[in-house]
Formats: sequence, structure tokens, C-alpha cells
Amino acid sequence: MKVLIADKFETSGIEGLKAAGCEVVYEPDLKEDALAQAIASTAADVLVVRGTKVTTPMLDAGRLSLIVRAGAGYNTIDVAGASTRGIYVSNCPGKNAIAVAELAFGLILAVDRRIPDNVSALRAGTWNKKEFSKGQGLYGRTLALLGVGSIGQEMIRRAAGFGMRVVIWSRRFDGLDRPMNDDEARELGVEPALRTVDIDLAPTAADAAARGDVVSLHVALSAGTKQLVNAALLARMKPGAILVNTARGEVIDYAALAEAVKTRGIKVGLDVYANEPAAATAPFADPLVGLPGVYGTHHIGASTDQAQEAIAGETVRIIRSYKETGRVPNVVNLARRTPATHMLVVRHRDRPGVLAHVFNHLRQANLNVQETENIVFEGAEAAVARINLDGAVPSDLCQTIKTGNADVLDLQLVKL
Repeated sequence: MKVLIADKFETSGIEGLKAAGCEVVYEPDLKEDALAQAIASTAADVLVVRGTKVTTPMLDAGRLSLIVRAGAGYNTIDVAGASTRGIYVSNCPGKNAIAVAELAFGLILAVDRRIPDNVSALRAGTWNKKEFSKGQGLYGRTLALLGVGSIGQEMIRRAAGFGMRVVIWSRRFDGLDRPMNDDEARELGVEPALRTVDIDLAPTAADAAARGDVVSLHVALSAGTKQLVNAALLARMKPGAILVNTARGEVIDYAALAEAVKTRGIKVGLDVYANEPAAATAPFADPLVGLPGVYGTHHIGASTDQAQEAIAGETVRIIRSYKETGRVPNVVNLARRTPATHMLVVRHRDRPGVLAHVFNHLRQANLNVQETENIVFEGAEAAVARINLDGAVPSDLCQTIKTGNADVLDLQLVKL
């Protein structure tokens, strides 16, 4: 199996792939046309990327069957295009959660205590303790989390350490307005935090934001979260509250945020932006980051040695599983529900040609197989095939299939 790595990747991951028997082509600076050409010339089976965009021409350039996003978010990959071409897309969820949560809290502290401005003044030769002795402090204040996946869960643990109350909105708790219960805390792995601080659920994102002294964003980018933080939500935030975004730039209406900074004193910590440069180093201009009270980092949330080693290890696990078993962990583009309406259960002797006989008759009846599995009994003398179809098999066709091959023992049609 040939693996093309088109972004910076840990040496441990490259060595792990080689140890798994993969041929590795490491070209970390490939982009756009050059990447499409490399996919074609290498005939790679697997493409590994971090932030590099994967477009339709790249999907059509070669023989890719798996794309691994060495990280969590996969909005830079043409997932719909991959799906129509039968290409798996997989990611490494949760492996950078601690790193992103650490940066988010770093931004919170930097904004509250104006740490970058302190540093800048000292470097300029100015001592101004009077100006910088105005931090609000975090203890006893409320952290509002929009999204409570693996990163949000790490935020809860850290908030408890700072003595902050927590209020949550996420899709899994949408519409709920009450304290989190023990079962929910156990499911999220934040039981110790619940014993230390109050954790409440808010019915909407705007309700959560309205209760927070700090609002931190941890939602995936989707049609439902694009510009989730808009003028209406910002209007409900407390004047002078802190907004932190380490998720995706597109979840905020940045023009509305700039207005909120100017008129309502909203303070901001950003690691992501709506129009980030594609290259690792490039000119960058955004009027928002020049406003007082706005602090930014360079989309470095997952960029710790610990996180990158964990992501590399998960990437190796995914590719090794695909190579050795044909199964892909963490697939993001398989159908949650196929168009199948009926299941044909075929009990048969484990002999060559039995399933070919069944499938041939289904094809002639224009019945499409959506999913199938064949389970072999001990001794390998008999098996049961479960065949999900997009329509019902007529009774006369069932009889034809059953009587047309002596190794078909029984048939059953089940409506799904």
C-alpha cells in the first residue's frame, strides 16, 4: 500500500507506516496542481493531509481509496466528492483536544490580564503597573461552552481547576435548560468537575452565551454552525465579556464581532480566521485583529509535540487497519442509513457460486444490493448471508432463487 503524505508529519508516524509495510512518499509542501500531479504520478492508495485542501481534480487524478485528515476537522476536504467516488475519508478526533483546550485557556488568561500588551510595553521600555492592574479574574465566573465534544470536555475539566461555573450548549443537549445530572457528567467523563463546580445546560447557543463571562467556541463547522455567532447572539453577551474561538473561523460573523468589540467592549481571543493564508508563512491582514482587546494566535491550537505525536499514532492505526483488515476507523462519509428497505436472509451451504447465483437473480430483477455480510458457521460447512436491498423480492423470485441452486437451504425476506 502506497501512502502519500502531503503535509508536515511526525517522524514517528512515517516510521510507523513503514513498519506496517507501507511505501511512504513524504512531500509536505505539495499544494493544488502539484498535489494532483503527485497523486497521479505516485499512484498512491492513501493520502494524508493536515490543512491542505483536497479538491475534485485531486480525487480524479489517481487511484486514491482513502484520505486521512491528520487532525479532527475535515472541512478542507471535498467529502461529498470523495463519497461519490467511493473514497473513504477518515480523521483523528480527540487527539488534539488537550492541546486546543490549553491554548483556549491561554487566550482567556491573555485577554483577561492583557498579557501581550504587558509584554509589548516592557519590551518598549515602559513600566505601567497602573494601566495593567485591571484584570477581572476567572474564579467564580461563568464559562459558556458552545459545543461539548472532546475539546469542550477538556475545557470543563480546566474550568473546574480555575473554580469557574460552566454553562453548556451543544446539539446533544439542545433545548434543555437545567443542571447537568450525574449520568450526563459520567457520559462526558467530567464527574469530578461536577462535584467541584456547577455545570448547567442552556437550551440555545444564545442562551448559553448570555450567561457567560467567557464564551468559548468548540463546534465543528457545518451548515448549522456557519456564522453561529452572529449579531443576534453577540447582542446577548454581557458587555465586556470574553469570546474565544479555537474552532473554525467561519462559525463567527466577523463583521458583527468587530462591531461588538467597538460598541459593547467585547474582548476576543482568536486562533482561527475566516480567510487564513494557505501557506505556513504569508502576509495576513484582518481589521479585527488590530482592534483593542483582540488577541490572536496563528491557528496553532493542535500544534504541540504531544498532540502531533498522538495524531501521528492514530493516523498509523487507521492506515494499518485499512491495509490489514479492509476496515477504516473513524470514517466520516459512510451513509448513516442506506436506501435499503428489505433484507434477504439466505441460509446456504458454504460452497462456491451460491451467492453469485443469488446476486445474478437480484440483478435481473433490478434490485440493488445496499449492504451485505456473509457469516460462516463453525466447521465452514454452512453460512448465512444477510443482503440489504432497495426493494422487496417477489415471492416467485424467492422461490426461483431457492430451487435454482441445491446449496440454498432457506430464504427469508425481512422488511427494514
